[in-house]
Amino acid sequence: MPRRARLSLPNIPLHIIQRGNNRQACFFADEDYRFYLDWLAEHADKTGCRVHAYVLMTNHVHLLISADRGEAPGALMKALGQRYVQYVNRSYQRSGTLWEGRFRSCLTQDESYLLACQRYIELNSVRAGMVLHPAEYRWSSYRANAQGEADPLVKPHPLYEALGLDAASQQAAYRELFRYELDPGLVDEIRRATNGNFALGNERFAAQVSEALGRRVVPGKPGRPRKALEL
Repeated sequence: MPRRARLSLPNIPLHIIQRGNNRQACFFADEDYRFYLDWLAEHADKTGCRVHAYVLMTNHVHLLISADRGEAPGALMKALGQRYVQYVNRSYQRSGTLWEGRFRSCLTQDESYLLACQRYIELNSVRAGMVLHPAEYRWSSYRANAQGEADPLVKPHPLYEALGLDAASQQAAYRELFRYELDPGLVDEIRRATNGNFALGNERFAAQVSEALGRRVVPGKPGRPRKALEL
C-alpha cells in the first residue's frame, strides 16, 4: 500500500513527532540535545520555518512549527535528521539508521487546538513521569513560553501573542493554562491525528484543508466500501 502523502500548507501550524528506530534512544548526553537544538534553529531559519514549541525526549522529538512554504517542514526534517544522524554515528562509533522511518505529523487548527497542542508537547516529560512540572525539564520550550527564559529557537505564534499586551502578561496567561490537565479525550485526539497524518481541528477546519489539498484529511469510516457490498 502506498504511503499517504503528508499534509502541509503554508502558515498552518504542523505538529511533528519523530521517534528513534524501534523506540530506541536518540539522545545520549547533554551535548546531544544542545547540538540538535542548535541545528534545529539553523535549519529552521534556512527553510523558512518557525518553531513555536518543542520537547526532546530520550527516544523521540515533538515540534510545533509553521512555515512559509508547504514543502519547508519536510526540507527542515530531512536536513536536520541527516546532520544529527551523522553526528551520532561519528560520536558513538555506530552505523545505520537512527530514526524510525518518516516523521509523523498533523496540521493543527488555530484557536483552541494550537495552544492545546503546545501544552501537549511541553507536558510530555510530565506524562512520562520524568518530572512533576514542565519547568523542571530542560529540553523543552516551556521555560521560554511560560517563564520568558531566553531561547532564540522559539518564535511565538500570533495566537500565543494574543494572550496578553506584553511578554509578561502573555507568559502569565500561558502559565495559567497549565493549572489544568489536558482532557484525556483531547490527548487521544492529538495522538490519533499525528500518528495518522490527519488534520487536527473541527469539521470546518478539516473541510478547508481537504479542499485546499484535494484529498481526505480525516480517518475513513470502518467497513467495506458501499460498491463492494453491492457486488
